[in-house]
Amino acid sequence: MLFNSFEFLIFLPIVFLLYWFVFKPLRVQNLFVVAASYVFYGWWDWRFLLLIALTTVCSFASGILLERSEGKRGRQKFISASNIVLNLGILCIFKYYNFFGENLAALFRLFGMELDWVTVDILLPVGISFYTFQALSYTIDVYRHKL
Repeated sequence: MLFNSFEFLIFLPIVFLLYWFVFKPLRVQNLFVVAASYVFYGWWDWRFLLLIALTTVCSFASGILLERSEGKRGRQKFISASNIVLNLGILCIFKYYNFFGENLAALFRLFGMELDWVTVDILLPVGISFYTFQALSYTIDVYRHKL
């Protein structure tokens, strides 16, 4: 769904009205915004909802674990580092897999060796850098006691 599409012209007022006039408690409003965001993102390609859900669940879970591990700095470092590595790993796979695969095959060709490289040609999800860095920011803020 594009911002200048007919679908968005219908979607936005519905979300706006439901948010302000139907869902009153802040917690319910927040859950509704998350659900509406997932619908908006999934409109482009529903298969990437699993990816953004993985990032969301892992970051939220790490935030809860960080809070529960208060006073255990070593454990908090491990939880934060694990979530950061997971999120950056996902980002690197989707952004750089094709680039490194093609260049590795080209490097081997320079030396006369044909590398039987299977190129999966991974499609880059829209906004993956943005939501990955937002997730990292959340984890770091919880670790630093800002959230």
